[in-house]
Amino acid sequence: MTTLTLELPENVLAALRCAPADFPDEIRLAAAVTWYEEGKVSQEVASQIAGLCRTDFLLALARRGKESFHVDPADLDRELARG
Repeated sequence: MTTLTLELPENVLAALRCAPADFPDEIRLAAAVTWYEEGKVSQEVASQIAGLCRTDFLLALARRGKESFHVDPADLDRELARG
């Protein structure tokens, strides 16, 4: 597993209302959500990044008001045309 060290201003945790012990999980989830939204990773990979099972990752997306599934309208049209 890769380890990452970040230097952040002192006020970041207070601004996020996040305890220092919770920050690694919070940043992993934020990265996973962002990369999933951008289509860079699948749900499965995003859940692994976040350190969650897939169901908990989907629930985390819902709590944040994010879409759980991405549908490309062109793909949907093709599927509907096939019947």
